[in-house]
Amino acid sequence: MRAIKVVDYDPCWPRLFAEISAEISILLGDRLLSIDHIGSTSVPGLAAKPKIDLDAVTISDEFLPTAIEVVRAADFVFHGDTGEQRWAFTRDHHAYGFKLYLCGPNNRAHRDRILFRDHLRVHPERAKAYAELKRRLAAEAGGDWDFYTGGKTAFVSETVRLAALRT
Repeated sequence: MRAIKVVDYDPCWPRLFAEISAEISILLGDRLLSIDHIGSTSVPGLAAKPKIDLDAVTISDEFLPTAIEVVRAADFVFHGDTGEQRWAFTRDHHAYGFKLYLCGPNNRAHRDRILFRDHLRVHPERAKAYAELKRRLAAEAGGDWDFYTGGKTAFVSETVRLAALRT
């Protein structure tokens, strides 16, 4: 099993997001509503796995099949639907990787990820607790990604709930 690596925040992450975002914007053009930096690398100061996560939101659900084919043809590895009507792609890039999710404009998983990100950005004590949880889980997981991901579920759900109360 591949070790789970959580590293200190890297100030290059916003630049890496901007680079891949520009590429996706060129690929999908005016069919995009937004490209959002999500996940731990989108929260300044937060420890994270060195993988840039992006949600590319199309202007309509009808464009998703075409968008999927365009991205598949652009040197991304297609992983299918995550079960949330979000289609996942990955690509390694130097020391970092990218994980791109395509979804429609009213996708609940996308909304929850934005709520989570924004809440951590304005609540540094919550972000610190999340970093500590991730480091502990990575050390305990022994490469077991299900253990690592599952161990974060309650914290993420509670943070999204708290964020939704404030909107």
